[in-house]
Amino acid sequence: MGRLFTLRLASARGPETAARADAGEFRRAVLPHLDGAYNLACYLTRDPALSEDVVQDAFLRAFRAFPQFRGGSARAWLFAIVRNCSLTALAARHAANVRTIGIGALSQDEAGQVERAADAGPDPEQSLIEREGAQRASDWLNALPEPFREALVLRELEDLSYKEIAEVTGVAIGTVMSRLARGRAILARVIEGGDAEPQERGQAT
Repeated sequence: MGRLFTLRLASARGPETAARADAGEFRRAVLPHLDGAYNLACYLTRDPALSEDVVQDAFLRAFRAFPQFRGGSARAWLFAIVRNCSLTALAARHAANVRTIGIGALSQDEAGQVERAADAGPDPEQSLIEREGAQRASDWLNALPEPFREALVLRELEDLSYKEIAEVTGVAIGTVMSRLARGRAILARVIEGGDAEPQERGQAT
């Protein structure tokens, strides 16, 4: 997914000398993961415009917190911040009575209605035929319940290890493995033209 925005880190406040000392290391360790962060935000929020704001906020927070970063996976550390910012943005939007899809934001029936809702563009079947393979894969992933979609995006698209995914999502490695296995099973049904089982829609291990 292409980068559609430019980070504005100059607004970060702090001692000038400290900022200069941290900026180079931040660019080296964290900035290369910008596209992956935006990709993750898009899958979590399902809104490219909101994702731009989320990633801008996440990188600004990461830049300010970077002096406290103690090593390890910079990508997992950044993605955890992106995830938190995404959930905060979705919660704020939901609180403002703007319909969106997030963890527990919609009931099962409402989620089904949103998925079946008519789009302003071409009908879904025609769009599926016309889209490129990458877009089709994105559509399939977006059809998954949130916990499984998140795990598969982090593993299959961003190539995070089980340990890194556990760090990002705040769950045990066993739970990560379970979500990946169930997510792949649901994805196989989606690709074959089926749908997630009712008890699996929105249910996390």
